[in-house]
Amino acid sequence: MEYIIIGLLVLIVILVIFSISKNINESNITERLGKLETSLVKELGEFKSDVNIYLNGNFDKLNEKIERKLNLINDHVNERLDENFEKTNKTFTSVIERLSKIDEAQKKIDGLSTDIVSLQSILTDKKTRGIFGEVNLKHIMVSVFGENNDSIYKMQYTFNTGVIADCVLFAPEPLGTIAIDSKFPLENYRVMIDKKLGIIERQNAEKQFKQDVKKHIDAIANKYIIRGVTSDQAIMFLPAEALFAELNAYHPDIIDYAYRKRVWIASPTTLMSTLTTIELVMKNIEKDKYTSIIHEELNKLSIDFGRYKERWDKLSRSIEAVSRDANDIHITTDKISKRFDAINNVDTKSLQSGENSD
Repeated sequence: MEYIIIGLLVLIVILVIFSISKNINESNITERLGKLETSLVKELGEFKSDVNIYLNGNFDKLNEKIERKLNLINDHVNERLDENFEKTNKTFTSVIERLSKIDEAQKKIDGLSTDIVSLQSILTDKKTRGIFGEVNLKHIMVSVFGENNDSIYKMQYTFNTGVIADCVLFAPEPLGTIAIDSKFPLENYRVMIDKKLGIIERQNAEKQFKQDVKKHIDAIANKYIIRGVTSDQAIMFLPAEALFAELNAYHPDIIDYAYRKRVWIASPTTLMSTLTTIELVMKNIEKDKYTSIIHEELNKLSIDFGRYKERWDKLSRSIEAVSRDANDIHITTDKISKRFDAINNVDTKSLQSGENSD
């Protein structure tokens, strides 16, 4: 911009010189041009100085403005960085805590996997499976009815026929005595659900599994439903929810067969809910048993309370009579006291002087 202005000024000067040169003599041209050159150089120097001062001032203001903007941007960026750093730090801390929890959970899962492997190795034996079912059944009975509650249930109960049930529930009529026996048909079930085996092998295992369950149902119906001793029904307890779900979901014919035999199949969850319902019924029956006794006692109490009220009324009337007599005696006492006071206040000297004057 500065060079453009200088160029324009030079062009104007040339035009002025050209116009002046027509009106002056040749002899004065050199002198005038010298003076004009000096004047132009001076004016150009002053103009250049003014332009530099103006441009420098504007540049300083522009630099200050830019610097202020940069400082504001820097402050804003620092503030955002601090916020993001704080959020990142919190997130990182939360991630570390969750990772530690996941690590703890993984350790528990590893331990549980070891326990499951141990449990699987234990459950491969029929005897240990039987013990597992009995222990699970006892735990459920204790949870619902309490421990050693022989009036309601007994574990390993022996009937007069010589058979021993894992548990017997002494429910009130019309339920009666109900036998609960634990069964755990696991071998063929495990083969049946093993996807690694062939279809034919799995189908054969399924047939054998159904036969095993039917045998258990028949055994319970024949042993633990005793006419005149037990109820006309019994419960087969399956200590694994998977077995119960398998039968109800895919083998309705087995469920119907158990219904016909009056044997109810129960898992840990359904058995606990059933026992809870029976407990509630037993409590209601126990309450109803004592309702007539409570009613009779209330009648006796009502009679006694009537006698009490009659005697209290008599006593109240006697107390009112005594109170009236006591009030009368109090009035008489006040009168006698006033007379004694009047007698004590009589002036004996005045009475004597009166008698002498007579």
